[in-house]
Amino acid sequence: MRLPLTDRYIYAVPLHRKMKNFLKQEDENELSVFVRRLQKIGVNIELVGNIPWIYLNKVNGNVIKREDFYNANHGYTIAWYPVRRGEEIHLNWTDIKKTFELIRKYK
Repeated sequence: MRLPLTDRYIYAVPLHRKMKNFLKQEDENELSVFVRRLQKIGVNIELVGNIPWIYLNKVNGNVIKREDFYNANHGYTIAWYPVRRGEEIHLNWTDIKKTFELIRKYK
């Protein structure tokens, strides 16, 4: 079933599907390594995206609350999509302490 391509449709696309496809690529980027390492210690995270932001949406099934949103109005920003071709996704390493505090809170 094809949906019409309108401005509303672009924003309604579940970007987590695109994120999963991106993480399945053979390319090793710091976001896929981060997610895989968290899974090894028993922490499952769900990421959603709205270019250029990548948000941490759920930790072990617990949804991140609005009071914990950071660096954006729509979620807790954990990383950014590349702005130019040839660049890779990069994590918000300056606030990694705050990220792990949030993961522990929702674990």
